Amino acid sequence: MTDTRPLILSCPLPRSLPLIFAEDRLAELRARFRIVETTDEGLPGLPDAVLGEARYIIGQPPLDAATLARLSSLRCIFNVESNLLNNMPYDEVFQRGIHVVTTGAVFAQPVAEIGLGFALSLLRNIHGADADFRAGRELWGGEGNGMAWLLTGAEVGILGFGDLGRACAQVLEGFRPRLRVFDPWLPPSRIRAAGALPCGLEEVMAQSDVVFCTAAVTSENRGFLGAAEFAAMRKGALFLLLSRADVVDFGALMAAVREGHILAASDVFPEEPLPGDHPVRSIPGFLLSAHRAGALDVAFKRMGEMVLEDLSLLERGLPPMVCKRAERETVARFRSRPVAVN
Repeated sequence: MTDTRPLILSCPLPRSLPLIFAEDRLAELRARFRIVETTDEGLPGLPDAVLGEARYIIGQPPLDAATLARLSSLRCIFNVESNLLNNMPYDEVFQRGIHVVTTGAVFAQPVAEIGLGFALSLLRNIHGADADFRAGRELWGGEGNGMAWLLTGAEVGILGFGDLGRACAQVLEGFRPRLRVFDPWLPPSRIRAAGALPCGLEEVMAQSDVVFCTAAVTSENRGFLGAAEFAAMRKGALFLLLSRADVVDFGALMAAVREGHILAASDVFPEEPLPGDHPVRSIPGFLLSAHRAGALDVAFKRMGEMVLEDLSLLERGLPPMVCKRAERETVARFRSRPVAVN
């Protein structure tokens, strides 16, 4: 008997199907669809009959024009890495009506929450006070709060107001900050609707006590935060790098912290894993996290839920509505490096 179930090509590295699907949901996926396991390198070598029948791809493989032409039944590419990569002829993809969607929104809430944790720890020196206590040099009461101040009512800036930027604004609501946002891809009305003030980069950097950097890397903003931008910040202000290291001149950021002008926290770095002798490891006032902000099992499993929901819509002749769709005008501008395979 001919198997008429729709065909999925699966090449989800750096993820895996068991990582992003709970056991029962993976069983459901396998029951409803035929799945051909492959790799980014192996996909172009699949037989024409397989490529021609494939309706969906779970993964983000590089596709050249010739391979894309062989994928004659393709309806949707589910990017489960989280970054939209400039690795396929998007003009042809969109001309053919193929959807490109990403599950990256699953990381917004967990990253925003750890960003809030970074801010509170730096404002109140939670991490430093713990280290001092363990070393027997703790300062009791007010003596331990010489540089402490409140997040409540603070001047807060957000650079980039996509899923992650908006999630940061939401976790900050209870602190009633005065919120300024810089995002050149958004109309001011969208920012105002979220309760924030649309501002230029200079104003956000100069007027904020705390800056959350949540901007994606694009062809237009690589390294857009450098020595001048950090020098413009208020002395003692916080800079929290939550998106991608390529949006900053990391050397300039380290210098600003080393000189005592600002405090900083980062979950991302120019090179990962970070070399053991990297100078950032020894800079006081720089809170470090090993790219772990979003890597929670609950987030990964939500990826699978999103894919299944949109597969159901697509099989009914409807567009995907749960995953975030790539936009024709901006998708080729993204310049994030792929997540490393551990």
